[in-house]
Amino acid sequence: MRTLPIPGTDLNASALCLGTNRFGSELDARASAALLDAFVDHGGNFVDTAHIYADWIPTAPRSASEKTLGAWLRAGRRRDQIVLATKGGHPELATMRQPRLARQDLEHDVDSSLACLGTDHIDLYWLHRDDPARPVGEIIESLNAIQRIGKIRYFGCSNWRAPRLRDAQDYASGHGLAGFVANQPQWSLAVPNRTALSDPEGLVVFDAEARAYHLATGLAVMPWSAQGQGYFDKLERLGAAGLAEADRRKYDSPANRALHPIVKNLADRYGVAVGVIALSYLLSQPFATYPVIGPRTPEQLAASVTALGVTLTSDEIDALDGGGRGSGSA
Repeated sequence: MRTLPIPGTDLNASALCLGTNRFGSELDARASAALLDAFVDHGGNFVDTAHIYADWIPTAPRSASEKTLGAWLRAGRRRDQIVLATKGGHPELATMRQPRLARQDLEHDVDSSLACLGTDHIDLYWLHRDDPARPVGEIIESLNAIQRIGKIRYFGCSNWRAPRLRDAQDYASGHGLAGFVANQPQWSLAVPNRTALSDPEGLVVFDAEARAYHLATGLAVMPWSAQGQGYFDKLERLGAAGLAEADRRKYDSPANRALHPIVKNLADRYGVAVGVIALSYLLSQPFATYPVIGPRTPEQLAASVTALGVTLTSDEIDALDGGGRGSGSA
């Protein structure tokens, strides 16, 4: 697996990032370790978690993903080999409308994540949500204060809209401070149905405005839900009538169905599965992207890695975008 520097940092990260939201819950410690081992064997080194991952499962330990990942890091003494990313500042799940981006909230979450992960620093720290009522300057100042004491090396934002992202970056540059080095929105070739999002107000889908900003600045993007929960693979295998209710609700739409023949044609041209084209679409963008993948098995991981062997042309990207539709503007 190829690695490439994250612009504006000294982090050399694998082009695919392993998402770990199932670790310690749906995937037990042994299955999680097997995936992590397989990812490293493929040349991967970029791993993403979050302080709240699995907290929505009543029977799972708090911060199950971070704790499971931390145990693997300690067992293999691999901390120095991994570009480690986690997220904090998420509202308490019981009070989702109460933001948590005050400095004391961020300091608490960083310290808690460090303890769960068993490390003294986080390479890339994400703000899991935005608080539009809080001035961006206050948030940037808080992150810089935590960065100065060495607990986080770099920071980024997840689920921030383009105008807020721009304002934060402008504040940082105007005050001689570090800004975000990456953005983590929901972005896949299969555009999600916004009304089906679990948190329509807090989750942000990559759109044409965000794309224009990244084209202009070169800021890196780490798309989450990068494969659209396998929508095109499922559509190819099962047909629209065979999709599960959750897949129909989240991703099925006339626009995504109309895109399927184009994806299929490209898959046949390159001799790969349709899901590979969906991932290659993100990897072939004209700015740095590191899609977050969420395989359940080493076999699914291996299938995703094949996308690194397919680089789509600008004409093929345009065909998939369909006049901007693929960039989230649908």
